[in-house]
Amino acid sequence: MFDIKKGAQDKPADSGSRDAQRPEMSSRPEPPRAAGSRDAAVIGPSIHIDGDVRGEEDLLIEGEVNGTVQLKNNSLTIGPNGKVRADVSANSVYVDGYMEGDLYGSERVHIRKSAQVHGNVTSPRVSLEDGAKFKGSIEMDPQVAQAGQRNNASRPAAPSAPKPAAAVASPKPEAPTAVKTGAVS
Repeated sequence: MFDIKKGAQDKPADSGSRDAQRPEMSSRPEPPRAAGSRDAAVIGPSIHIDGDVRGEEDLLIEGEVNGTVQLKNNSLTIGPNGKVRADVSANSVYVDGYMEGDLYGSERVHIRKSAQVHGNVTSPRVSLEDGAKFKGSIEMDPQVAQAGQRNNASRPAAPSAPKPAAAVASPKPEAPTAVKTGAVS
């Protein structure tokens, strides 16, 4: 920038050369586009979301998300401070923090050494770093990963349905025993 200003101050006839440089300035809107298509959207550490998160850009979660996360063609990173209790479906999933739920990666799932994962992982490529805490199963069949991702897209109501169903299922066995104890007494 100093060269442009010096040229403009030294020679008044350079105003024509500044016009010649304006196409370069018109190329400057490209960096703002790059900034507009930032590396990733961020859910900050003080943000708590209960519900469905869907999008068409990469996402970094440093806060808490409960529900479902769907980023079909993009990547999801659960940061070191992130806590996710959700079924997750993305192109690529990188876990540094806490994750509870099923992970579907159409391309890959990478569980880093600082991660704690409680759930099933379905992806054609899975990496689990030494030191990571993992409890669940891993399915690495690409066709199953794609089918799982499609099922997860239709699954937003399903995670909440089994939980109440499980709560309803446990009182049913208790109700007959209560009737038996009532009959015995």
